[in-house]
Amino acid sequence: MKLICYLSNGYPTIESCIHMADDYTEAGCDIIEVDFPSAHPFLEGEYIAGRMKAALQNCNDYSKYMDGIAQMKGNHPDIQFLIVIYEETINDIGVERFMQFCMQNQIRDIIYVGGNNRAMKDKIVENGIRISCYVQFHMPEEEIKAALSANGFVYMQAKPTSHPINPQFPTLKDCIGELKRRGIRGEIYAGVGIYTTDDIQMAKNSGADAVFVGSTILKLQSDIPKMKETIGQLKKACNQ
Repeated sequence: MKLICYLSNGYPTIESCIHMADDYTEAGCDIIEVDFPSAHPFLEGEYIAGRMKAALQNCNDYSKYMDGIAQMKGNHPDIQFLIVIYEETINDIGVERFMQFCMQNQIRDIIYVGGNNRAMKDKIVENGIRISCYVQFHMPEEEIKAALSANGFVYMQAKPTSHPINPQFPTLKDCIGELKRRGIRGEIYAGVGIYTTDDIQMAKNSGADAVFVGSTILKLQSDIPKMKETIGQLKKACNQ
């Protein structure tokens, strides 16, 4: 199973994130999830949203964020990079320019957040870029149907939060099993609530292809040796 580590682009600086990508890779991260900070990160928790806002206060030029990601990818051509981007940010950059950036840097997977510009999404998909689809733990039917029609991986919520658990699918293994039974043939990545090696083992036993780890790693960035040790432990759990 693959380990995905989140990188807050531009926090505290773009240059520091380029070096952080080196540390992630050296420690054993398989996929780096890197964002374009949004001015209105309404779907983020307070911690990530605060980092995005601080990043944009330091630099609000998206060209520099693209240059930073291009350098990360150039430094690590064999590492997969997964982009998190809000629809309004694509509008700010320009959809043609954003697609060209993705294709030039061999970035094929994005988490497209907010908005429902169907024409924009269709254009991105037509250019070979895969858009992921999020399915919450309570397994709403409309999200399952959206996942079945999506061209990207399924981002499966790993643990329940605000909604009651669906009694038909009380565990992550049940949820993933149902998605596969319904016809999902692509990769299923589990995220939200993944903090420990036990969480990772649970996701692996449930049939996830990868796990997202966010704040657990971000909060250790002031102690690089400890951060790298933690990534190594999490990756070891993915392999067990």
